[in-house]
Amino acid sequence: MGKKLYVGNLAYSVTSESLEQMFLEFGSVVSAQVIQDRDTGRSKGFGFVEMQSEDAAQQAISGMHEREVDGRSLTVNEAKPREGGGGGGGGGRGGFGGGRRY
Repeated sequence: MGKKLYVGNLAYSVTSESLEQMFLEFGSVVSAQVIQDRDTGRSKGFGFVEMQSEDAAQQAISGMHEREVDGRSLTVNEAKPREGGGGGGGGGRGGFGGGRRY
């Protein structure tokens, strides 16, 4: 199974394609995605890369963490699973608005 990596402090000019190219030297890249602002379409300065193997992921972390790309020192580490498992959730208050019960 592949291993997902978080890549932070990306220059705003980095695209998903160029992010993938950066990581190919460490092994097969399953996917690479730069996260964009929903309203403006502009990069948020971070993304995720999924490497084919655990080995490739560890090599990529070692080789890319703190590497300077476009004048910025990258942060690369193992991506952490999303809190709550997906879909958002309602803050644990129950019901549709939380707040007062009648």
